[in-house]
Amino acid sequence: MSSVAVLTQESFNEHRIGLLPEQGGAAGTGASAGEEEDALPTYKDAFPPLPEKAATSEGTQETASAWASKIRPLKSSVITQVFHVPLEERKYKDINQFGEGDQAKVCVDIMHKTGAHLELSLAKDQGLSIMVSGKLDAVMKARKEIVSRLQTQASATVGIPKEHHRFVIGKNGEKLQELELKTATKIQIPRPDDPSNQIKISGTKEGLEKAKHEILLISAEQDKRAVERVNIDKVYHPFITGAYNKIVGEMMQETGARINIPPPSVNKTEIVITGEKEQVALAMAMIKKVYEDKKKNATTIAVEVKKSQHKYVIGPKGNTLQEILDRTGVSVEIPPSDSSSETVILRGEPDRLGQALTEVYAKANSYTVSSVTAPSWLHRFIIGKKGQNLAKITQQMPKVHIEFTEGEDKIALEGPTKDVQMVHSQIEAIVTDLANRMDYTEISVDPKFHRHLIGKAGANINRIKELHKVTVRIPPDHEKSNLIRIEGDPQGVQEAKKELLELASRMENERTKDLIIEHRFHRAIIGQKGEKIKEVRDKFPEVIINFPDPAQKSDIVQLRGPRTEVEKCSKFMQKIVAEMVENSYSVSVPIFKQFHRNIIGKGGSNIKKIREETNTKIDLPAENSNSEMIIITGKKANCEAARVRILAIQKELANITELDVSIPSKLHNSLIGSKGRFVRSIMEECGGVHIHFPSEGSGIDKVTIRGPVEEVEKAKQQLLALAEEKQTKSHTAELRAKPEYHKFLIGKGGGNIRKVRDSTGARIIFPTAEDKDQELITVIGTEEAVRDAQKELEELIKSLDNVIEDTMSVDPKHHRHFVARRGQVLRDLADEYAGVMVSFPRTGTQSDKVTLKGAKECVEAAKKRMQEIVEDLDAQVTIECTIPQKFHRSIMGPKGSQIQQITRDHNVHIKFPEREDPQEVIQENGEANGEVKEAVDPNAPKKCDVIVISGRQERCEAAAEALKALVPVTIEVEVPFELHRYIIGQKGSGIRKMMDEFEVNIQVPAPEQQSDKIAITGLANHLERAREGLMERVKELQVEQEDRALRSFKLTITVDPKYHPKIIGRKGATITGIRTKHDVNIQFPEKNDENQDQITITGYEHKAIAARDAIKAFVDELEDMISEDITLNSRVHARIIGAKGKGIRKIMDEFKVDLRFPQTGAANPDLVTVTGRPELVDEAIDHLLNLEEEYMADIVENEAKAYMRSSGGSASSMDEQRGPSKGFVVREAPWATGNEKAPDMSSSEDFPSFGAPVAAKASPWGPKRF
Repeated sequence: MSSVAVLTQESFNEHRIGLLPEQGGAAGTGASAGEEEDALPTYKDAFPPLPEKAATSEGTQETASAWASKIRPLKSSVITQVFHVPLEERKYKDINQFGEGDQAKVCVDIMHKTGAHLELSLAKDQGLSIMVSGKLDAVMKARKEIVSRLQTQASATVGIPKEHHRFVIGKNGEKLQELELKTATKIQIPRPDDPSNQIKISGTKEGLEKAKHEILLISAEQDKRAVERVNIDKVYHPFITGAYNKIVGEMMQETGARINIPPPSVNKTEIVITGEKEQVALAMAMIKKVYEDKKKNATTIAVEVKKSQHKYVIGPKGNTLQEILDRTGVSVEIPPSDSSSETVILRGEPDRLGQALTEVYAKANSYTVSSVTAPSWLHRFIIGKKGQNLAKITQQMPKVHIEFTEGEDKIALEGPTKDVQMVHSQIEAIVTDLANRMDYTEISVDPKFHRHLIGKAGANINRIKELHKVTVRIPPDHEKSNLIRIEGDPQGVQEAKKELLELASRMENERTKDLIIEHRFHRAIIGQKGEKIKEVRDKFPEVIINFPDPAQKSDIVQLRGPRTEVEKCSKFMQKIVAEMVENSYSVSVPIFKQFHRNIIGKGGSNIKKIREETNTKIDLPAENSNSEMIIITGKKANCEAARVRILAIQKELANITELDVSIPSKLHNSLIGSKGRFVRSIMEECGGVHIHFPSEGSGIDKVTIRGPVEEVEKAKQQLLALAEEKQTKSHTAELRAKPEYHKFLIGKGGGNIRKVRDSTGARIIFPTAEDKDQELITVIGTEEAVRDAQKELEELIKSLDNVIEDTMSVDPKHHRHFVARRGQVLRDLADEYAGVMVSFPRTGTQSDKVTLKGAKECVEAAKKRMQEIVEDLDAQVTIECTIPQKFHRSIMGPKGSQIQQITRDHNVHIKFPEREDPQEVIQENGEANGEVKEAVDPNAPKKCDVIVISGRQERCEAAAEALKALVPVTIEVEVPFELHRYIIGQKGSGIRKMMDEFEVNIQVPAPEQQSDKIAITGLANHLERAREGLMERVKELQVEQEDRALRSFKLTITVDPKYHPKIIGRKGATITGIRTKHDVNIQFPEKNDENQDQITITGYEHKAIAARDAIKAFVDELEDMISEDITLNSRVHARIIGAKGKGIRKIMDEFKVDLRFPQTGAANPDLVTVTGRPELVDEAIDHLLNLEEEYMADIVENEAKAYMRSSGGSASSMDEQRGPSKGFVVREAPWATGNEKAPDMSSSEDFPSFGAPVAAKASPWGPKRF
């Protein structure tokens, strides 16, 4: 790195004051004056001349061409610099690894990062020379990286005033970055909130000195700048600023200072001037001169100008005021817009005020305001489409402002008088023309019909507008107005009115019907992208179908249109829903919450298996839900199968046990089998027990079996048997069978396969759904057992392959049952009996012959099952159960769960009647369509109350009893009226909880009834439990009521208000302690209360008395206290108080006293008050006086030191001790050869002070350039 000589503060002082005292003394005694002169250096020695240019052949120097200064030579953008790193400053000093290792990696990284090219060489002194080539910016960045990564780092600090730090940083940190690049250092400047003024620099020694020098230069430059603030009355600011900022601009240009004058909108009088000291002084003088001149010569006049005309005097962006100031030199002061004053003040030279006043009135009267009468409904026609009509007028008269106000029959005009008159006449002509050829009318239509008048996407209203050439304004929904306004051609208005009224009349005769369709079916009815509902709407175009918002989860679908069409559409949609219901059978299964996890299984395995095997959708409640119902959706038979399996899981879990079996770990892999086949077969065979083997290689023999007690024992025996087989002689055989035979081979409940296993002792494993080979059956056991089992299975499979055909008779009336629902019964038979095929005769043949085809055993079993089904069908009857329609919904239960349960339990079919139409009830026993109906027996049950049940006689009767048991019963319970709101609870939470817990409905009478009767409605077996629960809640509330009465005991205590703050304590600590200890509420009087000395205590009587006694004891203690005033010098107050009051709190806690220091501006700033018990007050005062004495001694000592530094530590006193200094003297200087004298350092002419005028003077150094 290149070296730079830096003049430090110490060396500068040394040069300034001359030699050191020892050296000065030696020089004065040991040499004569002549010797001293000989010892002085010559001028050429001290200041050697620069090398001269090479001489030309003639011996004269070549002069520079006149063009040389004009033509700038081309420079390369690539520069090369060499940096040297001495051995002692090298980071990597391993000489043997030059060109490799960490140093080389760092150089490569620097080249990649900066884009510069680096070449390294090693000097003889083992210093490192680095040649860097590239663009200037890249070279500077590379230099910084080299310094930080290849050179050892040092650090230093430099202190400059805190306010100069921002100049070192520069705008957006640019100056700091530049400085770091230039000096190849890292500069850390303290944060603004850090009181330190020390700037830390890290880098090489050379870089540190450079950075330090640059920072000191920046600080020295800022020391020269000055800031002045001057307060000048706001009214004189315009004269200093000048029109369009001319005067202030000239001042800034002339002085070079920056002048900041607050704008008229800011109510400040301070003008800020910044710049060099001389510039600031000159600018200050100029401003004061203008101010004094105007203050002396300017006068004012006040005139009244209408408030509405003020804006014309001001002009756009204040231009008019500036224009008046420029022309007349007069400032016009306008009152603020929020003031009601109309007085305008003119300030300036007396002879100019008249001209300015004339211009103010001219500007005020240059604009006028007018209005044109025009009905408000014509306004938009005057404006035109997208403002076209109005644009024609405004283009011709751009200075005129036209304003339309909604609801007012006038148009406001504002602008130059002549222009306003022309626009006024034009708009009047337009209004007259429109009034002659336009008309309007208003009709009243119920707001509920408005959207129907508009039509889908505005189809209806747009058609009317285009047909009759009118404009129709229908009010928006939020206005809730029934007035519709029609505007346009008189004839078109009348025709549109007639058509709209006809449409409204037709709508009033339309019918609206609400269909109850479960929310879950809505999406299916609408279809993807609305395709299905579009077909329904196309079929019934006159009917409007509205589905509820999905977020509302409402079941109501609204139909609107002509009565007959609505009825047809309603029946059509009910038919669609009925089909969906048939294919979306749902059943709810109550399962204890703790078993839900087991039903789901690990990773959802159990629930997934049930879903796949039963082809159903199974929904479990959320974990945080209290519901225990699992909902199964799908076809009825599939739902039943899934329900049975889930209930079976619960049944097993209710009797779960865990057992450990010891089996040698070396047998574990063979017992588990390939992909767990062997162990899985045991788990499935033993009712789904879970068998857990320890991890492979653990060496643990313990195997855990978990499940129902009986199944666990069974699994244990099988596992031990299998292990024994494996230890003795295990044999495996494989055979194949069609997958449809597997179920029959296994048998119902595994009966068939169990017989084979029991007779042979072999284990038979069938493939799972996950296995790729679905035909492979594995047999495991001893060689003999496997051979016997294989033989039996092969015979069974062979018999299944021998297909036979058989027939049976089935009454034709029952055929429909077997083939209904796409042959569901036949499919179930085929699944259960190894794919047996059942063929029924064609419809219309009246034949009772049914053909069965399949394996012999399967055909026989299927025939037996079909005969059972036929017997059930023959025994089927239909009975009626009469239950009032109002109870049907509660009998069905949520989503029909209760009725589905009864249907399953009793194997019957239950059909509910259609809901009663209220309009048909009105015509009952009356005339309808001109016919007289026969009288209806009043005792006969209504059709809407009759529920039809089909099935076996005994099952139908049992189902009817079950239905009647579900009819809700109502009882009344006596509960005091004042407890009702507590039973209901916050937002009804209490009553909801009871209704959910007891499965009943609880009806609380309205408050205005003042009734004590609460009605409970529900099933008979739930009512008694609900009544008992309600009465228990009443007892609890009565106990709470009594407790509240006891807690509301009040008493008051009289305490002098001066003690109240002490009782409350700091941040309420004291009173909170009393409240908490005694469990009471303590209220202090409000500011405006009459009884300011009354404190109220509320709580249990004994606790309130205890709290009163505690307060009295505290007050007695306070009354024993005394207050004493002492005088402490105010200069020590801050030290006694300490940082954030830590010092004073420590004293108060130690002596148990209260200290009060005087506030700022107090009459006696030294007065301090001490309050507490007499003996403690004396101790605290002694302590405070000791502290004052100690702190005052420190203050006096510090002041003495400061005085000594300011008076005795300056360089001038040192000069006086050493004598006058001759300064730096040389021989044979240029000024010594002629008549010139050496510069006199004491001369103000040669060395003028700042701000003093300097006379031009010839100098041997040439003309001055400043």
